[in-house]
Amino acid sequence: MAIHLPSIMHVKQILRRSLLISREAASVPKGCLAVYVGERQKKRYVVPISFLNQPLFQDLLSKAEEEFGFDHAMGGLTIPCTEDTFIALTSRLSQS
Repeated sequence: MAIHLPSIMHVKQILRRSLLISREAASVPKGCLAVYVGERQKKRYVVPISFLNQPLFQDLLSKAEEEFGFDHAMGGLTIPCTEDTFIALTSRLSQS
């Protein structure tokens, strides 16, 4: 099992840009992050920033970076997965 230290730096970059964009576009509660999820129709979700420390969520962020880079058409962080997958993952993280 490898530790991805460079991914931590990517997470910080994603967080900074996403927080700036999200707060400009719509209010996001303090300690939260807005993300857009879905295959065709993107739906906005607000998640706690504590998820950024979770390896499963970091994997999603890495996939988002690979697919979309740091510029997102939705004006926020777009995560490339289905809503069902995202909900299942965040439900598991909420119970941890």
